[in-house]
Amino acid sequence: MSLIAAARAVRENAHAPYSKFKVGAALTAASGTVYTGCNVENVAYPEGTCAEAGAIAAMVAGGDTTISEIAVIADSPKPVSPCGGCRQKIAEFATGDVKVTLATTDGIVHETTVAALLPGSFDADYMSRV
Repeated sequence: MSLIAAARAVRENAHAPYSKFKVGAALTAASGTVYTGCNVENVAYPEGTCAEAGAIAAMVAGGDTTISEIAVIADSPKPVSPCGGCRQKIAEFATGDVKVTLATTDGIVHETTVAALLPGSFDADYMSRV
């Protein structure tokens, strides 16, 4: 199953009663294992969990710590992009050259990289004096 197909499938499980905007994410870890996540909203909107954060949490819970590739999909007019917080979360577990596939449910796809999504990311080097 492709990452887009995995993201599309998990998107159907999203809990988005407030925004009605379901998002699915799937990533491949360095181990080759695929992890998925969907957005989960709650009544204290906009509190909730993004699909990308859910997939990353599943990866870490599964014992992996490195993203090799990630895909995100939503029913939007153009390929959905991760929010700023999720871009930083992705950068925590991926190098800048990692492929990021953004997609719509209509089949429009945009391929980019972590570095292109988050130039100048905050990384552990900034903490070197601590």
